[in-house]
Amino acid sequence: MLTNQDVVIRLLMAMAASALIGYEREKTKHAAGLRTHMLVCIGSTLITLTSLEMFPNDPARVAAGIVTGIGFLGAGTIFRDKNNVRGLTTAASIWAVAGVGLALGTGAYFIAVAAAIAMLLTLELGRVTSLLKRR
Repeated sequence: MLTNQDVVIRLLMAMAASALIGYEREKTKHAAGLRTHMLVCIGSTLITLTSLEMFPNDPARVAAGIVTGIGFLGAGTIFRDKNNVRGLTTAASIWAVAGVGLALGTGAYFIAVAAAIAMLLTLELGRVTSLLKRR
């Protein structure tokens, strides 16, 4: 049984982790920014917490639904014009931040924090690589 303190800590951690990732997307002027990433992560955490409370013997079904549903949300950020495809990284970051929310919802704090750090490093590496290509 989750305590109120557990719930608050997990939701606050979801806000913090996703705010960092969302801020990175927003400062680089991508379609989904701070609020989108925060809401996806908080929503994933909330749904996971609810599934743990409501379906303690089978929370995996709800997790599978989150992963699938967020895939559709991310797909809406992908655009193709002529020979360019834009939005793949944004779609992937939305999907990955939902995973952070799932991890936080289950109380897997280390996994969630490690994943958020890995995501930030990956996004930064991609930005640096793009800058180097332009030179």
